[in-house]
Amino acid sequence: MSDDNRVVERAGWAPVRRFAERSVAGLAVVVLAGLAFGTLLLLVRANWSPLRDLDQSIATGLNDLIAPHAALAKALNVVTSAGGRGFLVPIVLMVIVLLLIRRLPRLALYLAVTGLGAAILDPGLKALVGRVRPVVAEPIGSYSGPSFPSGHTLGATIVYGMLALVLLSATRGRHKAWILSVAGLVIVAVGLSRIALGVHFLSDVLAGWLLGLAWISVTAYAFRVWRREAGHPTPSVTDGLDPDAADDLLPAPAEEKVLPHPWAKGAEILVGWVLTFGVLFFVGKAVTRWEPPFDDAFPRWLQTFRTDRLDDLSWLASKAGDTHAILLICLIFCPLALALWRQWRPVLFIVLTMVGELTLFLCAAAATGRARPSAEQLDGQMPTSSFPSGHIAATICIWVAIAVVTLPRVRHWWRWAFPVLAVVMPLLVAFSRMYRGMHHPTDVLGATILTACWVGALYLIIRPNADPATASEAAVEVHRQEQRTVAA
Repeated sequence: MSDDNRVVERAGWAPVRRFAERSVAGLAVVVLAGLAFGTLLLLVRANWSPLRDLDQSIATGLNDLIAPHAALAKALNVVTSAGGRGFLVPIVLMVIVLLLIRRLPRLALYLAVTGLGAAILDPGLKALVGRVRPVVAEPIGSYSGPSFPSGHTLGATIVYGMLALVLLSATRGRHKAWILSVAGLVIVAVGLSRIALGVHFLSDVLAGWLLGLAWISVTAYAFRVWRREAGHPTPSVTDGLDPDAADDLLPAPAEEKVLPHPWAKGAEILVGWVLTFGVLFFVGKAVTRWEPPFDDAFPRWLQTFRTDRLDDLSWLASKAGDTHAILLICLIFCPLALALWRQWRPVLFIVLTMVGELTLFLCAAAATGRARPSAEQLDGQMPTSSFPSGHIAATICIWVAIAVVTLPRVRHWWRWAFPVLAVVMPLLVAFSRMYRGMHHPTDVLGATILTACWVGALYLIIRPNADPATASEAAVEVHRQEQRTVAA
């Protein structure tokens, strides 16, 4: 008799019983969620007066409570944005790209199908029911279209729920509870914010939660069947969708320490920041007192070339260096870098570069207090002083940092596009800012000094290219071999 048969004999019917219990429990959850949603749908369609009166009384009471407090209303609008399409769609697309980079097409397809279902269910059901939004005395939230079900709640339930199922595959022990707790907290917060803002009834939000739960359960079950038909064992719900992909889902499995001696490195980074600020303060005070003649004359000379067409182009170039554009570049590049190279150190280098740039710019601008050029300022009054230019400093820092971590890791010819961008993008932003009358040439010099000192200090301290592995396969294989050794 083989060892496998002996194991089956000793185990008896326990594994089969546990599998049946899990299957029945999962089926019960789906059926109950579906029945509850169907009941709500029928009651709303029938305009059942007890439910209508309850919904309206809750909406009116919360509006009377929250509308007088502008700060609370603003906070609720921030919370509710976590369920908007403008926030959820980019997250899903980014995670799908990261999964494809990690060669996990099954999970990527699961996210795509489940997310697409959410995009279809929401407008379809709203058009079918056609329920009018709540009418309150002081509306504090923006909305459009029918009310049932809540699109924000449905989207948040599906997106954060399916992302939690994916992340469960790469976590162990207490981390699973944290993932589920955070996902549940965000889902509940988004739903409650829709009621508190007076843009949805309680029944709209309940319908979003129930329908989202049912849809996630259906697609997760289909994924589990897909795995079983492919010859993989059926995992427990707490093990996520695909436990076999745990090694590929881990951000950096072979990286033991991001930085050796982190306290010492932190002290070195602080010293580098102080020295950089000292240089900026000295140069800023010097140019503020000296006021070179060409410094104010150059923006006024550029002003003579202004046309409506150039004004529009300069606005676009200037926007390439504002906070939103730089943050977007970071949010795209850092996850991609982590997925491709499976190292935290280059990501840490990018993040510290931009955090340091922002704090150095704000502190130096406050300390120098330099006035803007006398040319007409197309962007109006700005809250910060002129030296150094924050737009230009952020642009130089982000593209130089990206070039630093990319060149040693990319072997193809197009890697030289990053050094080119590190030169071209700052030049475009610099000329646009001076053309628009917002900065002097010495402000551009200040941004260049900030980048040279700060990025140079971080490069020497962090060593982002100490181990520029171009492929993560070797690191993953080492991690898997260690796991096999421990299991043996």
